[in-house]
Order: sequence, then structure tokens, then C-alpha cells
Amino acid sequence: MICKILRITLLFLGFQHCSSRECVDPLVSGLYASSFLASSRYNFLYSANFAKLYGSSGWSPSPGDRQPWLQVDLGRKYRLVAVATQGTFNSYDWVSKYTLLYGDRPDSWTPYVMKGGNSTMPGNWNYHQVKRNVFHYAFTAKHVRLLPLAWNTENGGKIGVRLELFGCPYGTKYPNHGSESVKPSYKRSRTLRDHYAINFKTLEQDGLLLHSEGVQGDVVTLELKRGRLYLHISLGSSMVHKVNGRTTLTAGNILDDQQWHYVTIKRYGRQVNFTVDSQTVTAICKGEFSHLDLDSQLYVGGVIESNVPHLPTTPNFRGCLENVFINGINIIDMAKREEPEIRIPRKMHYHCRDILLKPMTFAGPNNYLQVPGFFRKPRMFVKFKFRSWDYTGLLMFTRFADDLGALELGLSEGQVNVTIFQPGKKKLQFAAGYRLNDGYWHTVDLAARDNLMTLTIDEEEGSPLKITNPFTIRTGDRYFFGGCPKTNNTIRKCETKLNHFHGCMQQIYIDNEQLDIDFILQRQWGRYAELLLGTCGITDRCTPNPCEHEGRCIQSWDDFICLCENTGYKGEVCHMSVYKESCEAYRLQGKYWSGNYTIDPDLSGPLKPFEVYCKMKSYKAWTVILHDRVDGTKVTGSTVDRPYVGNVNYWNASWDEVTALANTSMYCEQWIDYSCYKSRLLNTPNGRPYGYWIGRNNESHYYWGGAFREVQKCGCSINQTCTDPKFHCNCDADYRQWYSDKGYLDFRDHLPVRRVVIGDTNRTNSEAQYTVGPLRCHGDRNIWNTISFVKPTYITFPTFKPGSSADISFHFKTYRDNCVFLENSDEQLRNFLRIELNSEGPTQNLAFVFMVGDGILNVTLRSPMPLNDNEWHFVQAEINVKLARIKVDWQPWAVRRFPGQTFVTMEFSHPILVGAANRTLRPFLGCMRGLRMNGVPLDLEGKVNEEQGIRRNCTGECLNATIPCRNSGQCIEGYASYTCDCNNTAFDGFYCHKDIGAYFEIGSWMRYNIRKKPISDEAAWANWIDPHFDNFSLGYNDTADDVEFSFSTLHTPAVLLYISSFVQDYIAVILKTDGSVDLRYRLGLITHKYQLTHRNLADGYPHYINITRHNRTIKSQVPDNNTVTSNSVKSPVFDGDLFPVPSEIGDIDKEIKRHNAPGFIGCISGVRYNVYAPLKALFRPNETDPPVTTQGYVSESVCGAFTPVHGYVPWEADPWFVTIGKKTPTPPPPPPPPPPLRRLVYKDKL
Repeated sequence: MICKILRITLLFLGFQHCSSRECVDPLVSGLYASSFLASSRYNFLYSANFAKLYGSSGWSPSPGDRQPWLQVDLGRKYRLVAVATQGTFNSYDWVSKYTLLYGDRPDSWTPYVMKGGNSTMPGNWNYHQVKRNVFHYAFTAKHVRLLPLAWNTENGGKIGVRLELFGCPYGTKYPNHGSESVKPSYKRSRTLRDHYAINFKTLEQDGLLLHSEGVQGDVVTLELKRGRLYLHISLGSSMVHKVNGRTTLTAGNILDDQQWHYVTIKRYGRQVNFTVDSQTVTAICKGEFSHLDLDSQLYVGGVIESNVPHLPTTPNFRGCLENVFINGINIIDMAKREEPEIRIPRKMHYHCRDILLKPMTFAGPNNYLQVPGFFRKPRMFVKFKFRSWDYTGLLMFTRFADDLGALELGLSEGQVNVTIFQPGKKKLQFAAGYRLNDGYWHTVDLAARDNLMTLTIDEEEGSPLKITNPFTIRTGDRYFFGGCPKTNNTIRKCETKLNHFHGCMQQIYIDNEQLDIDFILQRQWGRYAELLLGTCGITDRCTPNPCEHEGRCIQSWDDFICLCENTGYKGEVCHMSVYKESCEAYRLQGKYWSGNYTIDPDLSGPLKPFEVYCKMKSYKAWTVILHDRVDGTKVTGSTVDRPYVGNVNYWNASWDEVTALANTSMYCEQWIDYSCYKSRLLNTPNGRPYGYWIGRNNESHYYWGGAFREVQKCGCSINQTCTDPKFHCNCDADYRQWYSDKGYLDFRDHLPVRRVVIGDTNRTNSEAQYTVGPLRCHGDRNIWNTISFVKPTYITFPTFKPGSSADISFHFKTYRDNCVFLENSDEQLRNFLRIELNSEGPTQNLAFVFMVGDGILNVTLRSPMPLNDNEWHFVQAEINVKLARIKVDWQPWAVRRFPGQTFVTMEFSHPILVGAANRTLRPFLGCMRGLRMNGVPLDLEGKVNEEQGIRRNCTGECLNATIPCRNSGQCIEGYASYTCDCNNTAFDGFYCHKDIGAYFEIGSWMRYNIRKKPISDEAAWANWIDPHFDNFSLGYNDTADDVEFSFSTLHTPAVLLYISSFVQDYIAVILKTDGSVDLRYRLGLITHKYQLTHRNLADGYPHYINITRHNRTIKSQVPDNNTVTSNSVKSPVFDGDLFPVPSEIGDIDKEIKRHNAPGFIGCISGVRYNVYAPLKALFRPNETDPPVTTQGYVSESVCGAFTPVHGYVPWEADPWFVTIGKKTPTPPPPPPPPPPLRRLVYKDKL
């Protein structure tokens, strides 16, 4: 190639002109049949020219074609933006995966590489539907080749293709550059915005593309170094503030591939966007200037005037340039017209002369190339170039003639290893080169004869590797490159223990003759497998770096790994933080000891972790950050116009990191102290402040410690303790003695203190000293940021823009078994993320569903434990290019790994929906807290809306229930509704309001067996040691009793309730002959008697009795509210039978028997002893064989104990509930409470 250097006068008149016409023209449908070419065809009806979209047939290759391809000649260069494919019309023939190659000529190709480094494009799933793939960056090409990789084989299917390309014509003007430059010269320029565009292709790793500079230090330089593009830009440097304005941006890699690359530079003020092909890098220029001031010279392609200072040392560009635009000016067009502003050292050629290298790509698991060689020659010469990312692989193998052995060239640990095998002798091994797996082209030159071998790497003839061991060379008749074939039955077969080589090779020489691979394969002199000819398909997966937080990327041919050591992050792409977000999070995790901890307030966000001191308390954790102003700082010589500014530099943390900590804390405080000697502070009451402090967002604050914010006062004014009451600060009195103003600053949104400004120490004997205490914060606003959803609704947050990695975490509690926690999507639901809960039989599934590139996928965690148990559960989910995973609580991760070269496209346009899917589908009802997405907390409490059913904190319908649960029933939260758990009550109904009673006729009774046999002493002791031992329960509480029931009768006497044990202890409630009620306690040898009421309760009306015992105190409640208290000698234990109304109960106390004839006749209801409800067990059994025995006629009756309550129907069970806006039916008013009971208190000694 011949290169010139342009020197161009800078005119900077405007931006590059862009057509407003959309670039989506169909390009294939109008082509002639001669524009189509294929490797073969199935028959005439499946020729290449039938491969047009919506055509009546399609292209299919011959069944014996080992590497089929379809090629289209567009006739001229076009800018391509998309491709669409179909299968063969009315058939089972279609391609499901393919690779697309493009180029300016039909023998030199570039593979289109999708994001993530994958060149395999998705195809069709039937013959008629069109699959359209939009390129993530537009490229120019005249020829396009499609390589089928996978196709339908069911029902006799085969390869079948119809295609269309979309784009628009591309105008090109380019000079051919050797080692000179173009130099436009013009007036000095001053611009606020710039737009540069340049296309280039080259084989060189280094070269200068653009350069210009100004006398004020402004510079613009675009250069190629080691195959990467570097943009250096400076808007000027400041000598006063010692700021170097030079900013460097880097983009692209492996740009020395002789393919066109497209560069765009856009600047507005200090913001710069630098784009190379599909990669865009954005930066803010250093310094404070916003205009670019350049001199009259702009160099294109290199610099040739050595007398201009500060020129880069990069060599001049060698290659082709195309369409060079500087702020809308076509530089090449000006050079072609030989305008006077353009100066060219020599004659410029306005066409690009390619060097045809014909590279090849070894891209398959069994790839190899076999070529012939000259047989039995005493000298061997092999030379070739290769590039790869792999550490190991076979480069070349050949077996010597006459069974003299073999020679192997292999790549191992980035070096070229030479191995010579000799029959009956130890193999010879040598290595040369260093880090040859860096993706760049490297030359291997091998020359050998008897007893001497020379290996030269990258043509460094000064230091070749020489081997002088004894061996004999007689060349074989075949050479293998890249690997050995699977079927290898010849005598001179290829044998190696190395892996197949993956990478590119070109310019192969055998015995000093360059091989024409196309000619050799055409004559069938060689063989190959899984080889792409005419292209180098190497891809740099580490540019841009997929590893986050400065993780180190290491790549192979088809994958990469991230090394996260010493970054503070973990995971496949170093995305997840190793540390907790706050001291409060460590405390909640169980870290109760004070000390130094590392925290990361934004977790997976861009801020780095830093070390703080955590002072742990039982109820809170203080976070303490020190800085360099904790010790006092003396100030003199400052004035209002030239004040002293003291920066506060926090230890181990940047300003942004400290601010993030304060922002997420519940409370922060910082001590500030100003000691003065004839030095005023705030100049109160109405003067201009001499001193102040600067906090968050660089805002100045004119109040001091101990005072309220924004009142221009000190703490002494609030406490009314100022030295002079006329002033609001002690120091404002301006006395010639030392005073101080000090106190805590505790308005979190202003903290931390960033600077302290002092401006009144320039007078005679004036002096001041200030101290700023450490920043102290506690709490974590995000952890307890809680809301509850009590209606089917959702809340929205701004669109999630995660990039290529995302993590989501939150806590939840709910009773629902099918709901959506959150969702984010685009307009057509082609990209979305969703976390949901669903049930499959006994298991609970927590699913992370997403569509971010290759169809709808999910990763599902099947929890053996219920997740809809109304307990808090913690969910974590993550997705990146390597995998997607989800976990809950302490259960292991559920992981779905992606295949290599996957790219994740998370480009959403809709807001984040929390609480339901789109259109309020599958709503979540429950509580949620601590929601973070990519480390950023979402303020749930800021979305509280009672009318829409979003409440602050975790509160549902139980808190303000219209009708609360009655009779000690437990309210079960449903958030949109509630239910009452009546299991531990003697009542039934929606509100535990329905009395369960029984009518007893003469001679009838009911027995409830608490236990069937006595409890052994060993079991009682074991239960005392461990109440949960062997899932064993005594069935009683030996420190407390709770008995309640109601009755109505007209007959006396009777035993209303009798509770016995396996010994002689018992409790009995007796209705005496006169209608009064007694309580009998037998504890050991002594029977204790208490009169509960002297009234006659045998009046036919319902009466309620409640007896409770706690340790030695007994209380009872009867219709006239008698309360009896007493001290007992010991605590009773009742573990036998419970008899509501005994008639025949065996051997009992004579006094009890006297009241037991003829038995109770009447109604008794609501009977409960501790957790046992005998009547409920009889009439509402929840087991097959309840422990209940009856005799005589016992029938269910309400007994008139309470007025019935009619409950409302929850919205979920209401068949008339159809819309969100429909109100829940209003429940009936609650029943009137029972009549008030008077209470009398008695005390008695047992």
C-alpha cells in the first residue's frame, strides 16, 4: 500500500451531513440471477438464484457438499443493517443457525459477530415465517456469503434458504496511504462541539490517523497502537489549579485485520463519545474548559514536520482511509479536487489496493488442514503466521520419511514448543517465544537439516532458537496444521496429545514455496475439516472488558473468565459485592462485636468498598468514618474575599462513597467546633457570614453545630447561652479572648462535611481553630423500607438500565401461592425480566423468567419449604452473560448456565412494575421490603397510596379489621382480606363467633380424653429439659389453667364441669341446690372450695364462667363479676379426662357425687380447657377418631349464648368480584357486646 499524509485547513463549519432517509431498502429482490453463487445445488429447481425472500422455491446444496455456502454479489457497496431468512417454499427445508460473512471482494471475508462474540445467528423454525436479524452495528459490503450451520432434519428436511438484505447505497471516497500524510492548513478554530468520522483498514498494528494541537495545550490525536484505537483529547490545562486536561479513551481491538472499521468522534463541551464499530466509550474531559482551540494544522495519516513540538512518536499510518469528515467537511474530496487548503507531499492514489492474504479460521472441535509436501528431502523449511487466544493447540505436525520419526509444533502456555520424535530415542523438546496467545499475528519460521534446527519467532533473526542435538531429517509427504484428522489410517498418520488449534493462520510456506490453499483443495491434493477459508474469525471477548469492578479478563477462542481477586467482588463477571452494605447489615447477620469492617453501600454499583469502624450495640450499629480534620487545625491570615478553605479528606473512602453511606443511613451526625480569638464566625444577626461549611452536593450552609438547619445561628442561640445575647454565636461577639461555638450537625441530607471556610483571621491578633469530628451514622433506610399491597395493584419506578449484568434482591411475606413480584419489559415484550411465585403440588416454585436475547428462558427454584407462609423470605436473583440464578433464604442457588458466546440484551423501555405483571396480571398481596436493583435501593415507602391499596410498613386487614376475630381467634392476614383461625377456640364461624353448644337430657354426659395413659416421670423430665424432644407434648401447662364455658338450666344440683387426673387431683365446677356455683380444687390431700357466686343461676338464662390460674393465683369471672384470688400450696397437674357435665364418672369425691344426681339437664356451650374444646371435637371433628365419648342423648345447640354474626365474603371467594375498582362488600355491623359484668375481688388462703 502507498500512504500519503494530508495536512488540512480547519474550517469547522458544521456537522457531517446525514441523510434523513431510512436505510432499510431491500437489496436482494431486484438482483439478476448472475448475482447469486453457491458451493453446489440440490438440482436445477434449487439453484442459488431462487434464494429470494417470498420466492417460489429456495436454494438447497448438494447432499455431499461438506461446506455449503450461498453468496450474493450486490453489485456495489451498500450499508447493511439487517438480514431476513425463510426456508424453501412449501417444504421441510430450513436453516436454524447460520454464519454471515461480508466483504468488498469475493475472496476476502469478515464474519459478522454479534454482541458477546458469537458469530452464529438464529435462523428459522419453519419454512414460511420470516426471521429478521437486525445488526447491532451497520457495516458496508459488496459481497455477502451465508454459511448454514444447523438445519431441520425431521420429515426428510434439509438445508433450504431464501433471504433478503436490508440497507442503502454507500458512497465512498478514499485515498491509498503509504508513509506520507495529508495536511490541510487554515485559520485557528474555536469550537464548542465537534463531529469527526473516519473509516480505515490496515494490516499494521500502529499508525497515526489524526493529529492537531493548539498553543494553549489543546490537542486531538487519534492513533492505532497494538491494534487498538486511542483518542487523546485536551481542552487545555490549568497551571493555576495544576490540572492536566489530557483525557485518553480506548476502543476496539484486533483492528489490524485488513477489514473496514468505522470511527466516530462526537464532542459537546467536555462530553466526548468515541465509537469504533459497535463499541462506544463516553468520557468527560478533564479540566474546566469546554472549547477546543486548535491551530491551523490538522494532520491526516501521520505527521511529517518534526519542527512542530509535542508530536506523538507513533509511526505514520499505512493502509486505506475512507470518508474522512471533519465537522461536515469531506477531507478526501477536498484533496481530490486539489484545493489550496490541502497540502500533499506526493501524488495520492484514490483507490484502495488490497493485499490478498487469504487467511483461514480453525473454528471447530475437530478442525485440521492437510497439505502435501516434498518427499524425502534432507532439508525442511516451514513458515506461517498464526493468531489465537488459546494457551495450547497443535500448530503443525509432520511425520518423517523412512520411519525416522516426526516433528510437532505446538502452542503451550503461550510458547511455541518444538518436539522431535525419534524411534528408540528420547524425544527432544524445546520452546521459543513468549505470550504468543495474545490475539496478534505471530510468525513462525522453522528451518531444519540433520543435527541442526533453527526456529525464529516474529522474524527476530537476532535471537533464533537453535537445536544442535543429533537427529536425521527426511521430509514426509504431508503436513497437518491445526489438528489431526479423526480418521487416520495411513502409515504416515498424525499423532499428538495436544488439543486442536483454534485461531487463524495465513501465508503458509512449505519448502520456501507459499501454498495456494484454494488451488490445492480444488485439485484435491489436500484435505480439511471445519475450516473457514478466506477469513479470520477471531474475536476479542475482553474488549470491552466484560469483567466489572476492575476484574481481569482472560479469554480463549470461544469463552472468557473473570479473575476477581482483590477487587472486593465475586461471581462470574465480578458483579456481586463480597461485603455487606452497612454495619446494620452486619449486625443483623449476627456480627455483634465492634471493630473494623468493610462495607459497600451500593453493593454491585460502581462505588468501591471501603473500611469503617462499626460500634455494635444490641439495638443498633454505629458506623464511624475518620478523616484528617479530627485534630484541630489552626487558621490565620484569611479574609472574606480570600478565605481559608479546609478540605475534609475521609480515610479509606472517596467523597462519593461517604455520601452514599450517609444517604442510606437512618441517622447521621458530625461534631463541629470553631474556637476563636477575635475572629467572627457567622457575623450574626444580619451580617454576611465570615465562616461556613460545605456539605453534600457542594452546597454551603450558614448554620453551626447545635442549631437548626438554615437559620444562621449557633447552638448557644438555641440554648440561650451565648456570651453576648445580641449575637447568635459566641465568636460573633468579637472579644479578645478565646470562645468557641460547637455542637452536632445532624441533618443527614446535608452531611457529610466536605469543607470548612473561614474568613476573619486577618486582623491583628485574630486567630481561629476548627475541629470536625468523625462522621457517625446508624441504621439502614433500605433494609426497613417496607410497604404492603392490600389490593390488586402495582407501583412503578423508572426503567431499569442494567447493562449486561443485573441483580435483584428483596424481602417478602405473603399468603398467595401464585403472584408476580416485579417485572420490567420493552414495548413488544421482546426483552423482559420477571420474578414470580407459583405452585406445583406440594412444592413452591420461585421463578426468574426472562427474555434477554434467545427466547423466553427461566431458572426455577423448587423450595421444599412453603414460601407463602406469611413469614419473611429473602430473594436474590442475578443474570449476566454466563448464567442466571436465583435463591431464597439459605437454600442453595438454582442456576441456569448459558452457552459460550452468549450476549445478554437488557434494553427495557417500560417502567419497572412492582407488585404485579403488566396489566395487573397475577397481583402480589403481602409485604415487601429492602428492594434493590443493581445495588440501587428503590424507595418503596415513597409510593405509599392508601386509596390504591399500598400501605406503609407491613400492615394488612388484621390491624384495622372491620369485625375482629372473636373469642381469642387468631387473625390470619390475607392483606386484601383476612380469615380467623378458630382451631384453638371453642367457637366456629368466619370470625370465631358461632357458639358450639350441646343440649344434655337427663342421664346424658360427654367425656373428652386428654391422655389415654399416665405420663412417666422420665417423659415429664425430658419435656422440662427440651419441650420439643422427640416431637413429644405433655398436653398441659403445669403453671397455668384456663377454663371457660357458658350454660343455661332450670334444674339443680349438677356438676357443670369436671377435670380429673390419673391421681386424685381434680377441678370441679358445681351448681348447688340453691343455684349458686362453687369451684373445687383438689391438690393432693386437700380440697379447696371457693364460692364463685351466691346468685341463683338456674334461671334458664345463659351464664358465662371463666376460671384462670397462673402459678398460685386463681381468678374467676361469673355473671356478677366475682373475682377470687388465692395462694395454693402446689401447682396442680391435670392430665386425665375432661368431663363437661359428668353423670357417670366412676370413683369420684363423695361431695361431688352428691351434686351429680340426677345429672345436668340443659344447655352448655363454648367449653374450653386450655387448648382443648370438647364440644367442638364432638360436633366439628378434625380427625377420624376424636377422643370423645358420649352417653345418653347429647345434641348440638346454640344455647343462646351469643347473638350470631353474619360475616362478609372475601374478594377472592366472591363470584361477583370482577374489577379492581369494585369495592369489597361492606360487612354487617358487629354484634352488640355481652352485658357488662360486675367484678368483686375475694382473697383466701388455701
